[in-house]
Amino acid sequence: MRVHLAVFACGLRRYSTYRAATAAGVFVNVVFGLINAMVLLAVFAAQPRINGYGAADAVTQVFLAQALIGPVAVFGPPLDLGERVRSGEVAVDLLRPVHLMLWWLAHDLGRAAFNLVFRGVPTFIAGLAVFSLVLPRDPVRWAAAAAAFALAVLIGFALRYLYALLGFWLMDTRGVNAVAWLLGPACSGMLLPLVLFPDGLASVLRLLPWAALVQVPVEIFLGKDTLPGGGALGGLAHQAAWTAALLGLGALLTARATRRVVVQGG
Repeated sequence: MRVHLAVFACGLRRYSTYRAATAAGVFVNVVFGLINAMVLLAVFAAQPRINGYGAADAVTQVFLAQALIGPVAVFGPPLDLGERVRSGEVAVDLLRPVHLMLWWLAHDLGRAAFNLVFRGVPTFIAGLAVFSLVLPRDPVRWAAAAAAFALAVLIGFALRYLYALLGFWLMDTRGVNAVAWLLGPACSGMLLPLVLFPDGLASVLRLLPWAALVQVPVEIFLGKDTLPGGGALGGLAHQAAWTAALLGLGALLTARATRRVVVQGG
């Protein structure tokens, strides 16, 4: 545990050095949040209620999604593991007396914690300053939302870890990441709330792991009954199931990958 805490601190310290990039990220998130919110307000001006969502719900989702961009990394960055596999440096990682997945998880949690506090929170506060956003009215829903955000971070890591692991077979994960950065935002509710999609398509997208990154935690925050299982507990169970499945798959593929390591570049 002490090793993992040290790795977490390293991840936190690493990303805290990029202060100008963090400030630029907040600015970009706020600007895109404002643009997206104005577009959705125009949509809801024409039709006040869409599948249980009102204008305030949609705008709240916009700024929650922008706040989650950093912590869940739906647009990246990819884990350095993929590049280390390509270069052969992963051989050093495998010599450590720590499971490969747990090492990278601890490091990525440091990155997520920094982004949540210094990028996500300021972005959401900016939204609160401009719009009347919907906030939970009781501590139980705040607790459920916090748990949902934590599970979203774990799912975001698990997906990116699986993308990186493909490097053991493909030797180059840039193509995988390029496809993932297109699919993830579109299927997660990051770009557009899934309630605005056709019902059949939205139902399918809700079953995929990307929905657990944004749409599910946002609906838990808003207290919607469109969640899997019809409530917050159902939404959390949905996220927990994907977390267990993806991390379990990551552990299985790690075991297989380390049995076929190919070290390149000397």
